Amino acid sequence: MKILKTVLVVVGLVLIGFGLYNAFMPKEVLDIGPLEVTANEGLSNQSLAMIGLGVLALIAGAFMQKR
Repeated sequence: MKILKTVLVVVGLVLIGFGLYNAFMPKEVLDIGPLEVTANEGLSNQSLAMIGLGVLALIAGAFMQKR
């Protein structure tokens, strides 16, 4: 159970970090001649879901008990 607890905490931290990175780092702009494509920046459903799953994994890892 100690291994599962450690894995849940690490996965939770990685998901939270990746969600925050996706939410607040600027996206690249694709510029092809007169056509310019930009990606929206900010909190999207995907980044919120990653942050939420990360928090759930952290909570599950924190409250897991030894058997």
